[in-house]
Amino acid sequence: MIEFFDDQGQATAFCDGRTIYLWEGRAVAYLLDDRVFSFSGRFIGWLTDGWIIDGQGHCLLFESDAIRGPGKPSRKGGSFKATPQPAPLRSSRQAVPARPSGSAEWSHSTFADLL
Repeated sequence: MIEFFDDQGQATAFCDGRTIYLWEGRAVAYLLDDRVFSFSGRFIGWLTDGWIIDGQGHCLLFESDAIRGPGKPSRKGGSFKATPQPAPLRSSRQAVPARPSGSAEWSHSTFADLL
């Protein structure tokens, strides 16, 4: 499982390689190649270099071995991640915008805001 952390270093989500779950175990998004979509079909961003970036190229979440991007905060210890829950059905996907160049800035949105 890949664990993702937010701009405060808080454990926020985890991924089994296909599905992204919030820390409490709720399936909220999925990967399609390097693109990230919510189950409602909303385009969230891309997975690149260990970062989930938003539509403007700003960083939302990072995995421990992410490269480039903004400075990574110290990861905070927290509760144990929950058991993954079944994923909902996928809705029609939103069109994917042109991919922006990467940014060394954190997004003004949170991952949860984009779900």
